[in-house]
Amino acid sequence: MRNFSILLLVFTVLFSCKEADYYNKNALIIDQVTLIDPIDGSAKNKTVVVQNGKILKIISSNKINLDSKNHIIDGKGKYLIPGLWDAHVHFAYLETLAPSMFDLFLRHGITSVRDTGGKVAFVKHWKDSAIANPTEAPRVMMAGPLLDGTPNVYNGSSPRLPELSVGMATIQDVEKEIKELMAADVDLFKAYEMLLPEQFLKIMELAKANGLKVTGHIPLSMDAISVSEAGLHSIEHLRNLDLSCASNAEELLKERQTLLNQGSNRSGNDLRNSVWKAQQEIAIANFDQAKADTILATFKKNNTWQVPTLALNTLFTEKYFADEEYQKSYALLPSPLKKYWTERSNALKNYPVNTFRKKYDAWQTMMVGKINVTKIPIMAGTDTPIAYLVPGLSLHVELEALVRAGLTNLEALQTATINPAKYFDLQKDLGRLQEGYYADLVLLTENPLDNISHTKKIEVVIKAGKIYNPQ
Repeated sequence: MRNFSILLLVFTVLFSCKEADYYNKNALIIDQVTLIDPIDGSAKNKTVVVQNGKILKIISSNKINLDSKNHIIDGKGKYLIPGLWDAHVHFAYLETLAPSMFDLFLRHGITSVRDTGGKVAFVKHWKDSAIANPTEAPRVMMAGPLLDGTPNVYNGSSPRLPELSVGMATIQDVEKEIKELMAADVDLFKAYEMLLPEQFLKIMELAKANGLKVTGHIPLSMDAISVSEAGLHSIEHLRNLDLSCASNAEELLKERQTLLNQGSNRSGNDLRNSVWKAQQEIAIANFDQAKADTILATFKKNNTWQVPTLALNTLFTEKYFADEEYQKSYALLPSPLKKYWTERSNALKNYPVNTFRKKYDAWQTMMVGKINVTKIPIMAGTDTPIAYLVPGLSLHVELEALVRAGLTNLEALQTATINPAKYFDLQKDLGRLQEGYYADLVLLTENPLDNISHTKKIEVVIKAGKIYNPQ
């Protein structure tokens, strides 16, 4: 009986003690922090233990003894979120900026990116570099070049139109390009606007055969429902969605197809712009809510994700580039680019916005709200570095735009954390604050659930367990 009492005492002491301080000296501890998980929401007074680049333990702070040998970050009064994604970037748009983009992304809490178009060898260099140095760079998922028809839009004809695409005239061209992209180990394909319907369908067929997703724009020769039914997994920028939501959408599609056939001797960009000029105002003037509802129901049924790039789409009405604090970030850019962006931003600040542009931007914001209400998955992307969108910082501008469109702060956070992880079937490893997940983390000084702008209040960024001070 005496031996049993001693044994009972030992067990009582063991199980009443705090969690043992068994973590070795290489452990990173974030103590007494409030977690902001994109699924579970807020959880106060937690201690997060990071080892070997992953979250080892998440414990109530009053249940752990801290060992001074560990690297301890005081999280009291602070907020921890998963590392953020920018789901629409272009390393190849400004090749001189590309060497700075890793640091700019990490500085602003972006620990993963999806490159949606550029010369495959150039973009693959950055993807391979990120794989080789996982604590030094954001994770890079790549599409390779824009898969376009002829004439193609991004053909290298000017600085505004760098060579981001391949122009394909035949089905055989599509097959050849897909084969080369598979050999380059791309993560998805990007279908573009000048594709013929048969080319688009061949891309979808080959993507399915190779187990890859296709993102893209709605080709001008097609409509929103047909691309969704064909299996397009995500649509960028809401591009050309307006043309399918008009009461006279069928008439507009026939007219577009005629304009495209007649304009084959023009440049891709000129031809595209002429189609938009002929149809966008008509489409918005004839917006049909019932048609839009049918399209969104189809997107929902087919799981056709949306990457609205709303900050980019509304740049002339919202003018993020005119903000003095935003322009301070230009100091982080290479000198010639800093000068050019500053001059252009200030010149555009007073650029008059015409009535249609205001209507169009309001329509896009409204549609993002409807997409969210319909529960169609959304990912946050920016198109950086197009349109003075600073790599990293611009993602926070996009989150603010999504909240203005009607997303809650938590929903906006999901678009840049768990949603992109799900898109790439990485939801068991990334995008949440859970034990066993990669330690891609951002420590904030204020609560993003109170104000999504607080995602910019960054104290520490952690990439695969490595600590970065944004300053």
